Formats: sequence, structure tokens, C-alpha cells
Amino acid sequence: MSQSPKHHRGQFTSSFGFILAAAGSAIGLGNLWKFPYVAGNSGGGFFIVFYFLFALILGVPIMLAEMSIGRKTELNPIGAFQKLNKKWTFVGVLCCVCAFIILSYYSVVGGWVLKYIFAYLTGGNFGTDTSAYFGNFISSAFEPAIWHIIFMAFCALVVIGGVAKGIEKASKFMLPCLFILIVVVAIRSVTLPGGMEGVKFLLVPKFDAIGSLRELSNVMVLAMGQIFFSLSLGLGIAITYGSYLKKDSNLQKDAFVIVGLDTLMAVLSGLAILPAVFAFGFAPTAGPGLIFETLPSVFDSMPLGIVFGLLFFILVFFAAATSAIALLEVVAAYFIDHFRWSRIKATVLMAFVMGVIGIFASLSMGPLAGFTIGGMNLFDAMGFLTDKILMPIGAFCICIFVGYVWGVDKVAAEVQHHGVKFHILRFFNVCIKYIAPALILVILVMGLIPA
Repeated sequence: MSQSPKHHRGQFTSSFGFILAAAGSAIGLGNLWKFPYVAGNSGGGFFIVFYFLFALILGVPIMLAEMSIGRKTELNPIGAFQKLNKKWTFVGVLCCVCAFIILSYYSVVGGWVLKYIFAYLTGGNFGTDTSAYFGNFISSAFEPAIWHIIFMAFCALVVIGGVAKGIEKASKFMLPCLFILIVVVAIRSVTLPGGMEGVKFLLVPKFDAIGSLRELSNVMVLAMGQIFFSLSLGLGIAITYGSYLKKDSNLQKDAFVIVGLDTLMAVLSGLAILPAVFAFGFAPTAGPGLIFETLPSVFDSMPLGIVFGLLFFILVFFAAATSAIALLEVVAAYFIDHFRWSRIKATVLMAFVMGVIGIFASLSMGPLAGFTIGGMNLFDAMGFLTDKILMPIGAFCICIFVGYVWGVDKVAAEVQHHGVKFHILRFFNVCIKYIAPALILVILVMGLIPA
């Protein structure tokens, strides 16, 4: 079907509002949950060097490509590819399916964050073993599912509010709060006795820590994958949000600002978490359990720990929610555009279906743990499918489509609206045609090789 009227779809009221919403969609659990422990497992500073590099040559070009597709077509991912080249509609389908699956389990983790906020509000008593507390909670049948539903309902309420009055308004509140809170927690963390060791670990490259070419390649692949995961590339979020942009917005500048804000938040997250971990003698390589198992012990060990624990999990909630809202919008936008559903109907129905699937994902860590797919429970299998397979394939297809089918000249024409100069045209051309597809293939292949 053709595009919907502007008043039906909605539009961001300002470039600032779009940047906050798009940055919020990128700044999520990938920054606050995954980045610190991946950096910790990858030698700290050495990982950061490659992270910055890949943010520039992988993040910026794909982000700009997706935004250009969205603003040009003024449609959701499926409608956008269908409008530009019907043979490539499958890429839009891939984006939407991936966003659907991710939110179904991402919302479960969002529920965990709400649980910890509630725990800190009611005294912050996690017992003597924070790992056991976390394990007992996520393996129980009812409580994690209830928190998951509450988190999903919150995201649905924001999306129901529309682009300007829902998503943009919420982003203008949550993103500034997120940055203020992360700076407050980071300052407290780095000023702890022994905290500077964590700062050095995060920011100073230790070249002697890379003992072989294989270790070097592993760190590079992890940095590539983290940029990919953090920026939500290949999910069609930037296409969807870009479709709500006014023609006078500067796509080139916006892409750099969004990737820059996301990268800044990742580093600030590392500064908020790792110095505190070092200060109290915990391992920086704690893995996925770092914020739910290690950090409660860290906060328990510091003065005013309950306050800083509460602040930390509130900012994690803001980060998780802005990303989840974007994922829900990608899916809802398809039904709004193609079937002319009302925003309320599309959002509520999709949130309900994903909420039900999420309940099963939550139960797979408890009562349904015996049900496995390829040796993984449902929660882990959904994560493997999206992170290791669908996202890389989606982003690879976007690169190929923009570089060889739609054409870099079409992106240039979209970027150059209202006299904007495409300063990075040559850089974009080389990255989108050659460098980014090659790096994505490496991420895809390495992700499928058993550890």
C-alpha cells in the first residue's frame, strides 16, 4: 500500500527530539549491561580502541543508510523496502521479525530491572549471596513474568501516545535523566578508594595482554559485535524513526551525534561500574551477571549504597525502556501503515502477543528449563537467533541494498536536502559497499562458531 498521511503516522517536532529518541533507542542494555562485562572480558582499554574505530566505520554508515531509507519513503521497514524495490521487501520483513523477537525477551530483562528498583525502594536486602538471590528470582514461575508484563505495559503506553506526544516526549525526559544519573554514579564510582584501578583497566590499553594474533582477532570481533548490538543495527529502528523526520533535518550530523552519544554512554557505563567493582575486590570479568549479581554486592559495600543502587537501576530502566519503546514502534508502525490500524489497536495487540511469548521466555529459566532448542532454553535461543543470525543478516542486506541496488547516489540526494553538504560521501561509499559488509560477515561467521 502507499504511504499513510502524515497526520496519521505522526512526526518528530524537532531534530533534537529525534536525536534523543534515536539515541535512546540505541542506548539500552547493550551499553549498561553488556558493554562493561564485555570490556572486562576483553582486556579493557585495548577493547575500547577497536570499539571507537568500529563505531566510526560500521555504526555511522549503517545508521545513516537506515535513516535515509526511512526519511525518503516515510514508511516502516517493510513498506520502505517494498516502495524502493519490491524484490527486497524481505529485508524489511527480516527487520520487523527480529525486532518482534528481541522485544519478547528483552522485556523480560526489563522486568528484572523493575524488580531491583522495587527491591532497593523496600530496603535493598539481597541477603548474603546476591547470586543466589538473582538465581532464585529469575527461576521462579510468577514474579519475573509479572514484572515483565508491567515493563511491556509501560512501553505500550508510551507508544500509544504517538510519535511526538509519546515517544519524543518520553525520550526528552528519560535521556537527560539517564545521562545525569550515569554521571552521578560514575563520579561516586571513580572516587572510591582503589577506583582509579578500574578507570585504568577500562581506558588504558594493555598491549601485553594480547598475547597472540588469535587473541587480537577475538577482541576485534567482540568490539564489532558490541557496536552492532549496542546500536541495534539491522532492526529497522533508524528506518522507522527516520520516517518521522522532517526534510530539513541534517541526517549526516544526526548520525554522528547518535553514534557519539551511544559510545559516550557505553564508556560512562564502564566508568560507573568497573571502578566500583575494582574498589571492592570483585572480578571485572563477572560476565552477564555483573549488574544483577556483582553490583548489588558492590553497592552494599559502599556508604549510601542503597541510594546509589536505586539510582543505578533507575537509569538502567530508562535505558532499557527507550530501546524497548523503539522496538515496539517498529512492529506497530507496520500495522499502522499497511492495515490502517489505529495506533492503539496496533500497539496493544502487538504488546499482548510479545508479552505472552515473553512469559514463556521467562519460564524457560525456571519451570520450563527442561525444554531446550539446540541445547539452549527458550530465552537464550531467542537471543542467539536475533544477535548472532538475524541482526547481522539484516544489516548485511541493508548494506548491499544501499550500495548496489538503491544506490549511494540516492542516499546522497536524501542527505543533501536543503543544501546540506555530504562531507563524508567517499567515506560512506567505501564503508557501505566494502568495509561494513565484510565486517558483518566476520561477525556472522564468528558468532556461529562454537566457543
